[in-house]
Amino acid sequence: MMPNLRPNAEDERRSAHAHAGAARFVVVTGLSGAGKSQTMKCFEDLGFFCVDNLPSSLIAKFVDLIDQAGGRMQRVALMIDARADGVFGDAAAALSALDAAEVPYHMLFLESSDQALVRRFSETRRKHPLDRGGRLLDAIAAERTHLAPFKERADYVWDTSVMTLSQLKERVVQTFGAPSDAPQMHTSVVAFGFKNGIPLDADLIFDVRFLPNPNYVPELKDLTGANPAVEQYLESTPLTTSYLKELFRFVDFLIPHFVEEGKSHLTIAVGCTGGRHRSVFVARRLAAHLHERHSGIDVTLHSRDTQL
Repeated sequence: MMPNLRPNAEDERRSAHAHAGAARFVVVTGLSGAGKSQTMKCFEDLGFFCVDNLPSSLIAKFVDLIDQAGGRMQRVALMIDARADGVFGDAAAALSALDAAEVPYHMLFLESSDQALVRRFSETRRKHPLDRGGRLLDAIAAERTHLAPFKERADYVWDTSVMTLSQLKERVVQTFGAPSDAPQMHTSVVAFGFKNGIPLDADLIFDVRFLPNPNYVPELKDLTGANPAVEQYLESTPLTTSYLKELFRFVDFLIPHFVEEGKSHLTIAVGCTGGRHRSVFVARRLAAHLHERHSGIDVTLHSRDTQL
């Protein structure tokens, strides 16, 4: 028989204190297959110190270590993955100990429908931790029963049945993040030369070898695409101005969708033959445009094959 974990007046005071400002200590638990591991990755992306599958008997000691670490562990997410018989009671006792020590924390409980859980276990071909050779639905039902007191105790209960990873990440940020945690996609614009290979981390690649080549102009050959003379040469052709217009329009269309999808880093590679003139010119123009047009992203410019 598990202890009664139903929130009482003291729990409500603890919860109210924990909700003041950004979360500092979060306990994540819930059904197997409901997305606890993915949720922990979301917390890790926010800069939380994350610990998975810590034995429940060590939770109180873990809290002591956090206190000893001081400012080195500002925000912590702890996943309780109570799986075996006898462990559930230990976890309940550990949470009660946290309350007794007046440790402010959030508790997040993740659940999903039977249909979603069956589908996920089928797709991953993993065995349910409470499966003893019977039906999967029986194991899911048993875990729901075991974890019901934790669900009642939780500050937040999220149903992830139809939730995408980007939606999960957004919800973690909105619920547990600080104002500085607002999603911001870092965008790297890289100029490169095809003769030295394509950047391995490129998400988008634009080939600008069709533009007029300053390399064949003697007075421009030893300059780079950052030089005003090269810029003037390239800008003087209608092809270049038309291309920049279409490039900006295309990238402006893509950026909001990447941000909405939850992408944290985007690398846009612009290539010409040697990575000295045309790619540098276009990359600089594109980076400046993104910086001016999209305030919600962080933009950096790199030239892989030419030092600017």
